[in-house]
Amino acid sequence: MTLGQKIATLRVAAKMSQEQLADELDVSRQSVSKWESGQSTPELSKVLLLANLFHITTDDLLREDVPLAPTYTEPLFRMEESEPYDRKYFGTDGFRGEANQALTAQHAFRIGRFLGWYYSNPLSGCCDSNHRTRVVVGKDTRRSSYMFEYAIVAGLTSSGADAYLLHVTTTPSVAYVVRQDRFDCGIMISASHNPFYDNGIKLVNKAGEKMDDRTLSLVERYIDGDMSLFDCDGDLPLAQREQIGRIVDYVAGRNRYLSFLIATAANSYRGLRIALDCANGSSWMIAKAVFDALGAQTEVINAEPDGVNINYNAGSTHIGGLCRFVREKNCDVGFAFDGDADRCIAVDENGQIVNGDHVLYVLACQLRRQGQLKGDRVVATVMSNLGLFKALEAEGMRYIRTTVGDRYVMEAMVENDCSIGGESSGHTILRKYASTGDGILTAIMLTETMMERKLPLSKLAAPVVMYPQTIRTVAVADKAAVAADEQVLALVEQIRDELGEDGRILLRESGTEPALRVMVECNDQKKCDAYVDRVVALIEERA
Repeated sequence: MTLGQKIATLRVAAKMSQEQLADELDVSRQSVSKWESGQSTPELSKVLLLANLFHITTDDLLREDVPLAPTYTEPLFRMEESEPYDRKYFGTDGFRGEANQALTAQHAFRIGRFLGWYYSNPLSGCCDSNHRTRVVVGKDTRRSSYMFEYAIVAGLTSSGADAYLLHVTTTPSVAYVVRQDRFDCGIMISASHNPFYDNGIKLVNKAGEKMDDRTLSLVERYIDGDMSLFDCDGDLPLAQREQIGRIVDYVAGRNRYLSFLIATAANSYRGLRIALDCANGSSWMIAKAVFDALGAQTEVINAEPDGVNINYNAGSTHIGGLCRFVREKNCDVGFAFDGDADRCIAVDENGQIVNGDHVLYVLACQLRRQGQLKGDRVVATVMSNLGLFKALEAEGMRYIRTTVGDRYVMEAMVENDCSIGGESSGHTILRKYASTGDGILTAIMLTETMMERKLPLSKLAAPVVMYPQTIRTVAVADKAAVAADEQVLALVEQIRDELGEDGRILLRESGTEPALRVMVECNDQKKCDAYVDRVVALIEERA
Protein backbone atom coordinates (compact mmCIF):
# COMPACT_ATOMS: atom_id res chain seq x y z
CA MET A 1 0.00 0.00 0.00
CA THR A 2 1.42 3.39 -1.03
CA LEU A 3 1.70 6.41 1.24
CA GLY A 4 -1.20 8.08 -0.56
CA GLN A 5 -3.41 5.01 -0.20
CA LYS A 6 -2.59 4.82 3.51
CA ILE A 7 -3.50 8.49 4.03
CA ALA A 8 -6.82 7.99 2.24
CA THR A 9 -7.60 4.82 4.23
CA LEU A 10 -6.83 6.48 7.58
CA ARG A 11 -8.84 9.57 6.71
CA VAL A 12 -11.92 7.54 5.77
CA ALA A 13 -11.61 5.37 8.91
CA ALA A 14 -11.52 8.54 11.02
CA LYS A 15 -14.61 9.86 9.17
CA MET A 16 -12.76 12.95 7.96
CA SER A 17 -13.23 14.78 4.67
CA GLN A 18 -10.27 15.99 2.66
CA GLU A 19 -11.15 19.53 3.75
CA GLN A 20 -11.08 18.54 7.44
CA LEU A 21 -7.73 16.81 7.08
CA ALA A 22 -6.35 19.82 5.23
CA ASP A 23 -7.46 22.08 8.09
CA GLU A 24 -5.77 19.81 10.64
CA LEU A 25 -2.50 19.95 8.71
CA ASP A 26 -2.73 23.60 7.64
CA VAL A 27 -2.51 22.76 3.93
CA SER A 28 -4.89 23.10 0.98
CA ARG A 29 -7.47 20.45 0.10
CA GLN A 30 -5.74 20.12 -3.28
CA SER A 31 -2.55 19.08 -1.47
CA VAL A 32 -4.38 16.28 0.34
CA SER A 33 -5.98 15.17 -2.93
CA LYS A 34 -2.58 15.05 -4.66
CA TRP A 35 -1.07 13.02 -1.81
CA GLU A 36 -3.87 10.48 -1.94
CA SER A 37 -3.70 10.16 -5.74
CA GLY A 38 0.09 9.79 -5.68
CA GLN A 39 0.76 13.01 -7.61
CA SER A 40 2.91 14.38 -4.77
CA THR A 41 4.12 13.44 -1.29
CA PRO A 42 3.85 15.41 1.95
CA GLU A 43 6.95 16.97 3.43
CA LEU A 44 8.46 15.31 6.50
CA SER A 45 6.86 17.74 8.98
CA LYS A 46 3.43 16.81 7.60
CA VAL A 47 4.23 13.11 7.78
CA LEU A 48 4.98 13.54 11.49
CA LEU A 49 1.68 15.38 11.95
CA LEU A 50 -0.18 12.65 10.07
CA ALA A 51 1.36 9.93 12.23
CA ASN A 52 0.42 11.83 15.40
CA LEU A 53 -3.09 12.59 14.14
CA PHE A 54 -3.89 8.96 13.29
CA HIS A 55 -1.92 7.46 16.19
CA ILE A 56 0.44 5.29 14.17
CA THR A 57 4.20 5.39 13.64
CA THR A 58 5.92 7.17 10.77
CA ASP A 59 7.32 3.75 9.81
CA ASP A 60 3.75 2.51 9.33
CA LEU A 61 3.14 5.40 6.95
CA LEU A 62 6.34 5.49 4.93
CA ARG A 63 7.31 1.85 4.41
CA GLU A 64 5.27 0.11 1.74
CA ASP A 65 6.17 -3.31 3.13
CA VAL A 66 4.47 -2.46 6.45
CA PRO A 67 0.77 -3.40 6.25
CA LEU A 68 -1.67 -0.78 7.44
CA ALA A 69 -3.95 -2.38 10.01
CA PRO A 70 -4.52 0.14 12.79
CA THR A 71 -7.75 1.42 14.14
CA TYR A 72 -7.83 5.04 15.08
CA THR A 73 -8.10 4.09 18.74
CA GLU A 74 -4.60 2.60 18.77
CA PRO A 75 -1.89 4.48 20.67
CA LEU A 76 1.09 5.96 18.87
CA PHE A 77 3.34 4.61 21.61
CA ARG A 78 2.68 1.80 24.06
CA MET A 79 5.08 1.58 26.98
CA GLU A 80 6.67 -1.82 27.52
CA GLU A 81 6.16 -3.19 31.02
CA SER A 82 9.65 -4.44 31.85
CA GLU A 83 8.92 -5.34 35.46
CA PRO A 84 5.86 -5.83 37.68
CA TYR A 85 4.80 -2.93 39.88
CA ASP A 86 3.06 -3.44 43.19
CA ARG A 87 0.62 -0.57 43.38
CA LYS A 88 -0.30 0.78 46.79
CA TYR A 89 -3.04 3.28 45.90
CA PHE A 90 -4.15 2.65 42.33
CA GLY A 91 -6.30 -0.42 41.77
CA THR A 92 -7.82 -1.70 38.53
CA ASP A 93 -9.92 1.45 38.21
CA GLY A 94 -7.92 4.26 39.78
CA PHE A 95 -7.15 5.51 43.27
CA ARG A 96 -10.42 4.97 45.11
CA GLY A 97 -11.63 5.23 48.69
CA GLU A 98 -13.72 7.23 51.14
CA ALA A 99 -13.22 10.94 50.60
CA ASN A 100 -10.98 12.60 53.23
CA GLN A 101 -10.08 9.23 54.71
CA ALA A 102 -8.48 6.87 52.21
CA LEU A 103 -8.36 9.59 49.54
CA THR A 104 -7.65 13.17 50.61
CA ALA A 105 -7.20 16.55 49.00
CA GLN A 106 -3.48 16.27 49.76
CA HIS A 107 -3.33 13.10 47.65
CA ALA A 108 -5.11 14.90 44.83
CA PHE A 109 -2.77 17.89 45.02
CA ARG A 110 0.33 15.69 44.87
CA ILE A 111 -1.06 13.73 41.92
CA GLY A 112 -1.55 17.01 40.08
CA ARG A 113 1.91 18.26 41.13
CA PHE A 114 3.61 15.12 39.83
CA LEU A 115 1.76 14.90 36.51
CA GLY A 116 2.29 18.58 35.78
CA TRP A 117 6.03 18.15 36.34
CA TYR A 118 6.38 14.74 34.70
CA TYR A 119 4.83 15.69 31.38
CA SER A 120 6.86 18.92 31.28
CA ASN A 121 10.21 17.25 32.03
CA PRO A 122 12.25 16.12 28.97
CA LEU A 123 13.92 13.48 31.17
CA SER A 124 10.60 11.65 31.39
CA GLY A 125 10.77 10.95 27.66
CA CYS A 126 7.29 12.42 27.22
CA CYS A 127 8.23 15.78 25.72
CA ASP A 128 10.96 18.14 24.55
CA SER A 129 12.36 21.11 26.44
CA ASN A 130 9.85 23.61 24.98
CA HIS A 131 6.76 21.56 25.73
CA ARG A 132 3.79 23.17 27.49
CA THR A 133 1.88 20.44 29.32
CA ARG A 134 -1.88 20.25 28.78
CA VAL A 135 -4.08 18.07 30.99
CA VAL A 136 -7.84 17.68 30.71
CA VAL A 137 -9.88 17.15 33.91
CA GLY A 138 -13.43 15.87 34.38
CA LYS A 139 -15.53 14.98 37.41
CA ASP A 140 -18.79 13.33 38.40
CA THR A 141 -21.55 14.74 40.59
CA ARG A 142 -20.28 13.74 44.05
CA ARG A 143 -19.99 16.54 46.56
CA SER A 144 -16.32 15.80 47.11
CA SER A 145 -15.52 15.92 43.39
CA TYR A 146 -15.28 19.71 43.49
CA MET A 147 -12.78 19.57 46.32
CA PHE A 148 -10.61 17.08 44.46
CA GLU A 149 -10.92 18.99 41.21
CA TYR A 150 -9.58 22.19 42.79
CA ALA A 151 -6.76 20.30 44.54
CA ILE A 152 -5.68 18.55 41.35
CA VAL A 153 -5.81 21.77 39.34
CA ALA A 154 -3.73 23.57 41.98
CA GLY A 155 -1.12 20.84 41.74
CA LEU A 156 -1.07 20.87 37.93
CA THR A 157 -0.78 24.64 37.55
CA SER A 158 1.81 25.00 40.30
CA SER A 159 3.99 22.58 38.33
CA GLY A 160 3.52 24.57 35.15
CA ALA A 161 0.81 22.57 33.39
CA ASP A 162 -2.33 24.05 31.84
CA ALA A 163 -5.53 22.46 33.21
CA TYR A 164 -8.54 22.20 30.88
CA LEU A 165 -11.78 21.67 32.80
CA LEU A 166 -14.64 19.65 31.31
CA HIS A 167 -16.58 20.05 34.59
CA VAL A 168 -19.25 17.35 35.20
CA THR A 169 -18.79 14.80 32.46
CA THR A 170 -18.34 11.08 31.84
CA THR A 171 -15.17 9.02 32.06
CA PRO A 172 -15.34 8.01 28.38
CA SER A 173 -15.64 11.67 27.39
CA VAL A 174 -12.33 12.40 29.12
CA ALA A 175 -10.70 9.52 27.21
CA TYR A 176 -12.18 10.81 23.95
CA VAL A 177 -11.08 14.41 24.46
CA VAL A 178 -7.56 13.43 25.53
CA ARG A 179 -7.11 11.48 22.35
CA GLN A 180 -8.87 13.72 19.86
CA ASP A 181 -7.41 16.98 21.13
CA ARG A 182 -3.96 15.52 21.82
CA PHE A 183 -3.61 16.27 25.52
CA ASP A 184 -0.70 14.85 27.46
CA CYS A 185 -3.02 12.97 29.79
CA GLY A 186 -6.46 13.10 31.36
CA ILE A 187 -7.81 12.92 34.90
CA MET A 188 -11.30 11.79 35.85
CA ILE A 189 -12.58 12.31 39.39
CA SER A 190 -15.09 9.58 40.11
CA ALA A 191 -15.67 6.43 42.14
CA SER A 192 -17.86 4.99 39.39
CA HIS A 193 -20.65 2.86 40.93
CA ASN A 194 -19.56 3.39 44.57
CA PRO A 195 -21.70 5.38 47.05
CA PHE A 196 -21.38 9.18 47.23
CA TYR A 197 -19.00 9.26 50.20
CA ASP A 198 -16.35 7.41 48.17
CA ASN A 199 -14.43 9.06 45.39
CA GLY A 200 -11.62 8.21 43.05
CA ILE A 201 -9.00 9.55 40.67
CA LYS A 202 -8.58 7.82 37.31
CA LEU A 203 -5.60 8.64 35.13
CA VAL A 204 -5.74 8.35 31.33
CA ASN A 205 -2.74 8.41 29.02
CA LYS A 206 -2.52 10.31 25.74
CA ALA A 207 -3.98 7.33 23.87
CA GLY A 208 -7.16 7.58 25.94
CA GLU A 209 -6.35 4.38 27.82
CA LYS A 210 -5.78 3.64 31.49
CA MET A 211 -2.36 4.85 32.64
CA ASP A 212 0.48 2.34 32.49
CA ASP A 213 1.80 0.68 35.66
CA ARG A 214 5.22 2.33 35.47
CA THR A 215 3.82 5.87 35.53
CA LEU A 216 1.37 4.94 38.28
CA SER A 217 4.23 3.59 40.36
CA LEU A 218 6.07 6.91 39.98
CA VAL A 219 2.96 8.82 41.04
CA GLU A 220 2.66 6.62 44.12
CA ARG A 221 6.30 7.12 45.08
CA TYR A 222 5.86 10.87 44.88
CA ILE A 223 2.65 10.70 46.96
CA ASP A 224 4.66 8.90 49.65
CA GLY A 225 7.50 11.44 49.49
CA ASP A 226 10.02 9.07 47.91
CA MET A 227 12.18 11.43 45.81
CA SER A 228 15.01 8.97 45.10
CA LEU A 229 14.04 8.53 41.46
CA PHE A 230 13.55 12.20 40.61
CA ASP A 231 16.31 14.50 39.47
CA CYS A 232 15.70 17.27 41.99
CA ASP A 233 16.57 18.30 45.54
CA GLY A 234 13.79 18.21 48.09
CA ASP A 235 10.41 18.58 46.41
CA LEU A 236 9.65 19.00 42.73
CA PRO A 237 10.34 22.52 41.41
CA LEU A 238 7.50 25.03 41.42
CA ALA A 239 6.71 26.95 38.25
CA GLN A 240 7.62 30.64 38.36
CA ARG A 241 6.16 33.77 36.76
CA GLU A 242 4.83 33.15 33.25
CA GLN A 243 5.57 29.40 33.62
CA ILE A 244 2.71 28.99 36.13
CA GLY A 245 -0.08 27.02 34.46
CA ARG A 246 -3.40 28.31 33.22
CA ILE A 247 -6.91 27.09 33.99
CA VAL A 248 -9.11 26.84 30.88
CA ASP A 249 -12.87 26.29 30.77
CA TYR A 250 -13.09 23.54 28.18
CA VAL A 251 -16.80 22.80 27.93
CA ALA A 252 -16.28 22.85 24.16
CA GLY A 253 -14.50 19.50 24.50
CA ARG A 254 -17.53 17.97 26.17
CA ASN A 255 -19.79 19.35 23.44
CA ARG A 256 -17.55 17.82 20.80
CA TYR A 257 -17.92 14.47 22.55
CA LEU A 258 -21.71 14.81 22.32
CA SER A 259 -21.38 15.44 18.59
CA PHE A 260 -19.22 12.33 18.27
CA LEU A 261 -21.87 10.19 20.01
CA ILE A 262 -24.64 11.51 17.78
CA ALA A 263 -22.52 10.92 14.67
CA THR A 264 -22.07 7.22 15.51
CA ALA A 265 -25.78 6.59 14.88
CA ALA A 266 -26.92 5.82 11.32
CA ASN A 267 -30.65 5.76 12.05
CA SER A 268 -33.32 8.09 13.33
CA TYR A 269 -34.93 6.93 16.57
CA ARG A 270 -38.20 8.69 15.85
CA GLY A 271 -41.06 6.55 17.12
CA LEU A 272 -38.97 4.83 19.80
CA ARG A 273 -39.68 5.41 23.46
CA ILE A 274 -36.40 5.01 25.34
CA ALA A 275 -35.98 5.07 29.12
CA LEU A 276 -32.74 6.30 30.66
CA ASP A 277 -31.57 5.85 34.27
CA CYS A 278 -28.73 8.31 34.78
CA ALA A 279 -27.89 7.24 38.37
CA ASN A 280 -27.85 10.93 39.38
CA GLY A 281 -24.35 10.89 37.95
CA SER A 282 -22.25 12.09 35.05
CA SER A 283 -24.74 11.20 32.31
CA TRP A 284 -27.59 13.25 33.75
CA MET A 285 -27.38 15.92 31.03
CA ILE A 286 -25.48 14.16 28.26
CA ALA A 287 -27.57 10.99 27.75
CA LYS A 288 -30.91 12.74 27.27
CA ALA A 289 -29.38 15.34 24.97
CA VAL A 290 -27.97 12.61 22.72
CA PHE A 291 -31.14 10.53 22.46
CA ASP A 292 -33.31 13.61 22.02
CA ALA A 293 -31.08 14.70 19.14
CA LEU A 294 -31.51 11.28 17.54
CA GLY A 295 -35.28 11.68 17.59
CA ALA A 296 -36.26 9.34 20.41
CA GLN A 297 -38.98 10.04 22.93
CA THR A 298 -36.85 9.89 26.05
CA GLU A 299 -38.16 9.10 29.52
CA VAL A 300 -35.57 9.87 32.19
CA ILE A 301 -35.23 8.88 35.85
CA ASN A 302 -32.54 9.65 38.43
CA ALA A 303 -31.29 12.77 36.69
CA GLU A 304 -31.42 15.23 39.60
CA PRO A 305 -28.00 15.03 41.26
CA ASP A 306 -27.57 16.78 44.59
CA GLY A 307 -24.05 15.64 45.48
CA VAL A 308 -25.11 12.77 47.75
CA ASN A 309 -27.63 10.76 45.71
CA ILE A 310 -25.29 9.43 43.01
CA ASN A 311 -25.93 5.66 42.55
CA TYR A 312 -28.38 5.67 45.48
CA ASN A 313 -30.99 3.03 44.54
CA ALA A 314 -30.32 4.06 40.97
CA GLY A 315 -28.34 3.21 37.87
CA SER A 316 -26.73 0.04 36.58
CA THR A 317 -26.15 -1.46 40.04
CA HIS A 318 -29.79 -0.95 41.14
CA ILE A 319 -31.65 -1.92 38.00
CA GLY A 320 -35.03 -2.78 39.53
CA GLY A 321 -36.33 0.78 39.32
CA LEU A 322 -35.68 0.98 35.58
CA CYS A 323 -37.33 -2.43 35.02
CA ARG A 324 -40.53 -1.14 36.63
CA PHE A 325 -40.29 2.20 34.82
CA VAL A 326 -39.98 0.55 31.39
CA ARG A 327 -43.09 -1.53 32.04
CA GLU A 328 -45.09 1.39 33.43
CA LYS A 329 -44.20 3.71 30.54
CA ASN A 330 -44.45 1.01 27.85
CA CYS A 331 -40.95 1.82 26.64
CA ASP A 332 -39.26 -0.02 23.79
CA VAL A 333 -36.00 -0.28 25.70
CA GLY A 334 -34.25 1.11 28.77
CA PHE A 335 -30.62 1.89 29.55
CA ALA A 336 -29.05 2.31 32.98
CA PHE A 337 -25.64 3.92 33.50
CA ASP A 338 -23.37 4.06 36.53
CA GLY A 339 -21.97 7.16 38.23
CA ASP A 340 -19.40 7.99 35.55
CA ALA A 341 -21.32 6.39 32.64
CA ASP A 342 -18.66 3.94 31.50
CA ARG A 343 -21.15 1.11 32.09
CA CYS A 344 -24.51 0.32 30.54
CA ILE A 345 -27.02 -2.33 31.58
CA ALA A 346 -30.11 -2.58 29.39
CA VAL A 347 -33.73 -3.48 30.06
CA ASP A 348 -35.81 -5.02 27.26
CA GLU A 349 -39.36 -4.07 26.27
CA ASN A 350 -40.74 -6.55 28.82
CA GLY A 351 -38.84 -4.99 31.70
CA GLN A 352 -36.30 -7.84 31.85
CA ILE A 353 -32.62 -7.21 32.54
CA VAL A 354 -30.17 -7.45 29.63
CA ASN A 355 -26.81 -7.53 31.38
CA GLY A 356 -23.30 -6.97 30.08
CA ASP A 357 -22.95 -10.55 28.83
CA HIS A 358 -26.14 -10.22 26.77
CA VAL A 359 -24.92 -6.87 25.45
CA LEU A 360 -21.58 -8.36 24.43
CA TYR A 361 -23.33 -11.16 22.55
CA VAL A 362 -25.81 -8.90 20.75
CA LEU A 363 -23.15 -6.44 19.60
CA ALA A 364 -20.66 -9.17 18.64
CA CYS A 365 -23.31 -10.81 16.46
CA GLN A 366 -24.06 -7.47 14.81
CA LEU A 367 -20.38 -6.78 14.13
CA ARG A 368 -20.05 -10.25 12.60
CA ARG A 369 -22.99 -9.63 10.25
CA GLN A 370 -21.31 -6.41 9.17
CA GLY A 371 -17.99 -8.18 8.60
CA GLN A 372 -16.33 -6.15 11.35
CA LEU A 373 -15.70 -8.83 14.00
CA LYS A 374 -11.99 -9.45 13.63
CA GLY A 375 -11.08 -13.12 13.83
CA ASP A 376 -14.65 -13.89 14.98
CA ARG A 377 -13.32 -13.39 18.52
CA VAL A 378 -14.73 -11.68 21.59
CA VAL A 379 -12.90 -10.71 24.79
CA ALA A 380 -14.75 -11.35 28.05
CA THR A 381 -13.65 -11.74 31.67
CA VAL A 382 -13.56 -14.65 34.06
CA MET A 383 -16.75 -13.29 35.65
CA SER A 384 -18.80 -13.65 32.46
CA ASN A 385 -21.52 -16.28 32.57
CA LEU A 386 -21.14 -19.73 31.00
CA GLY A 387 -24.29 -18.95 29.07
CA LEU A 388 -22.44 -16.26 27.11
CA PHE A 389 -19.65 -18.64 26.09
CA LYS A 390 -22.08 -21.34 25.00
CA ALA A 391 -24.08 -18.84 22.94
CA LEU A 392 -20.92 -17.55 21.25
CA GLU A 393 -19.81 -21.09 20.47
CA ALA A 394 -23.23 -21.88 18.97
CA GLU A 395 -22.75 -18.96 16.56
CA GLY A 396 -19.25 -20.12 15.61
CA MET A 397 -17.51 -17.34 17.52
CA ARG A 398 -14.47 -17.75 19.74
CA TYR A 399 -13.69 -16.00 22.99
CA ILE A 400 -10.75 -14.93 25.11
CA ARG A 401 -11.13 -14.71 28.89
CA THR A 402 -9.13 -12.18 30.86
CA THR A 403 -9.02 -10.95 34.44
CA VAL A 404 -11.62 -8.47 35.67
CA GLY A 405 -11.12 -4.82 34.75
CA ASP A 406 -11.80 -2.93 31.52
CA ARG A 407 -8.11 -2.06 31.37
CA TYR A 408 -7.25 -5.75 31.05
CA VAL A 409 -10.05 -6.28 28.55
CA MET A 410 -8.60 -3.53 26.37
CA GLU A 411 -5.08 -4.95 26.66
CA ALA A 412 -6.35 -8.36 25.52
CA MET A 413 -8.23 -6.75 22.65
CA VAL A 414 -5.09 -4.99 21.43
CA GLU A 415 -2.86 -8.02 21.91
CA ASN A 416 -5.25 -10.30 19.99
CA ASP A 417 -6.56 -7.67 17.54
CA CYS A 418 -10.21 -8.01 18.62
CA SER A 419 -13.05 -5.64 17.79
CA ILE A 420 -15.13 -5.95 20.96
CA GLY A 421 -14.72 -6.87 24.59
CA GLY A 422 -16.50 -6.32 27.84
CA GLU A 423 -17.60 -7.33 31.30
CA SER A 424 -20.85 -8.67 32.66
CA SER A 425 -21.04 -5.53 34.84
CA GLY A 426 -21.73 -3.47 31.73
CA HIS A 427 -18.33 -2.22 30.56
CA THR A 428 -18.36 -2.76 26.80
CA ILE A 429 -15.47 -1.60 24.63
CA LEU A 430 -16.05 -1.08 20.90
CA ARG A 431 -12.55 -0.63 19.58
CA LYS A 432 -13.62 1.07 16.36
CA TYR A 433 -14.94 3.99 18.38
CA ALA A 434 -13.35 4.06 21.82
CA SER A 435 -10.47 2.98 24.01
CA THR A 436 -12.54 2.43 27.13
CA GLY A 437 -16.03 1.36 28.16
CA ASP A 438 -18.66 3.92 27.17
CA GLY A 439 -22.18 3.43 28.48
CA ILE A 440 -23.93 5.92 26.22
CA LEU A 441 -22.13 4.65 23.13
CA THR A 442 -23.14 1.10 24.07
CA ALA A 443 -26.77 2.22 24.38
CA ILE A 444 -26.61 3.79 20.92
CA MET A 445 -25.11 0.66 19.37
CA LEU A 446 -27.81 -1.54 20.93
CA THR A 447 -30.51 0.77 19.59
CA GLU A 448 -28.84 0.72 16.17
CA THR A 449 -28.92 -3.08 16.22
CA MET A 450 -32.62 -3.10 17.13
CA MET A 451 -33.38 -0.70 14.29
CA GLU A 452 -31.36 -2.54 11.66
CA ARG A 453 -32.49 -6.05 12.66
CA LYS A 454 -36.08 -4.85 13.18
CA LEU A 455 -36.21 -6.95 16.33
CA PRO A 456 -36.85 -6.09 19.99
CA LEU A 457 -33.99 -6.44 22.43
CA SER A 458 -35.58 -9.50 24.05
CA LYS A 459 -35.30 -11.44 20.78
CA LEU A 460 -31.73 -10.30 20.13
CA ALA A 461 -30.54 -11.35 23.60
CA ALA A 462 -32.60 -14.60 23.83
CA PRO A 463 -29.81 -17.01 22.72
CA VAL A 464 -27.83 -16.21 25.87
CA VAL A 465 -29.39 -18.48 28.48
CA MET A 466 -27.81 -17.50 31.76
CA TYR A 467 -26.65 -20.18 34.17
CA PRO A 468 -27.71 -19.61 37.78
CA GLN A 469 -24.96 -17.65 39.48
CA THR A 470 -24.30 -16.45 43.02
CA ILE A 471 -21.74 -13.76 43.80
CA ARG A 472 -20.92 -12.59 47.30
CA THR A 473 -18.52 -9.87 48.40
CA VAL A 474 -16.73 -10.45 51.71
CA ALA A 475 -14.98 -7.52 53.38
CA VAL A 476 -11.58 -8.49 54.80
CA ALA A 477 -8.63 -6.64 56.29
CA ASP A 478 -5.99 -8.35 54.12
CA LYS A 479 -7.52 -9.69 50.91
CA ALA A 480 -4.25 -11.09 49.55
CA ALA A 481 -3.58 -13.09 52.70
CA VAL A 482 -7.07 -14.56 52.86
CA ALA A 483 -7.05 -15.37 49.13
CA ALA A 484 -3.83 -17.34 49.67
CA ASP A 485 -5.02 -19.15 52.82
CA GLU A 486 -4.46 -22.89 52.48
CA GLN A 487 -7.80 -23.91 54.00
CA VAL A 488 -9.73 -21.48 51.79
CA LEU A 489 -7.92 -22.68 48.67
CA ALA A 490 -8.49 -26.31 49.62
CA LEU A 491 -12.25 -25.74 49.97
CA VAL A 492 -12.39 -23.91 46.63
CA GLU A 493 -10.58 -26.80 44.94
CA GLN A 494 -12.93 -29.32 46.56
CA ILE A 495 -15.99 -27.44 45.28
CA ARG A 496 -14.42 -27.16 41.83
CA ASP A 497 -14.09 -30.95 41.72
CA GLU A 498 -17.69 -31.40 42.85
CA LEU A 499 -18.98 -29.03 40.14
CA GLY A 500 -17.00 -30.71 37.38
CA GLU A 501 -17.83 -29.51 33.87
CA ASP A 502 -21.38 -28.47 34.87
CA GLY A 503 -20.27 -25.36 36.70
CA ARG A 504 -17.40 -23.35 38.07
CA ILE A 505 -16.20 -21.46 41.14
CA LEU A 506 -14.11 -18.32 41.23
CA LEU A 507 -12.40 -16.61 44.17
CA ARG A 508 -10.76 -13.28 43.43
CA GLU A 509 -9.58 -10.12 45.11
CA SER A 510 -11.59 -6.97 44.44
CA GLY A 511 -9.62 -4.40 42.49
CA THR A 512 -11.49 -1.47 44.04
CA GLU A 513 -12.37 -2.53 47.60
CA PRO A 514 -10.74 -4.31 50.59
CA ALA A 515 -12.77 -7.40 49.84
CA LEU A 516 -12.89 -10.83 48.20
CA ARG A 517 -15.52 -11.89 45.69
CA VAL A 518 -16.82 -15.46 45.62
CA MET A 519 -18.71 -16.61 42.53
CA VAL A 520 -20.30 -20.00 41.85
CA GLU A 521 -22.10 -20.94 38.66
CA CYS A 522 -23.99 -24.16 37.95
CA ASN A 523 -27.36 -25.42 36.73
CA ASP A 524 -29.05 -25.16 40.15
CA GLN A 525 -29.48 -21.91 42.07
CA LYS A 526 -29.73 -23.62 45.45
CA LYS A 527 -26.41 -25.35 44.86
CA CYS A 528 -24.83 -22.03 43.91
CA ASP A 529 -26.06 -20.44 47.11
CA ALA A 530 -24.95 -23.37 49.27
CA TYR A 531 -21.45 -23.51 47.81
CA VAL A 532 -20.96 -19.77 48.17
CA ASP A 533 -22.22 -19.87 51.77
CA ARG A 534 -19.61 -22.53 52.61
CA VAL A 535 -16.74 -20.49 51.18
CA VAL A 536 -17.91 -17.22 52.74
CA ALA A 537 -18.27 -18.83 56.15
CA LEU A 538 -14.72 -20.15 55.99
CA ILE A 539 -13.35 -16.80 54.79
CA GLU A 540 -15.03 -14.99 57.67
CA GLU A 541 -13.67 -17.56 60.10
CA ARG A 542 -10.11 -17.39 58.71
CA ALA A 543 -10.11 -13.60 58.30
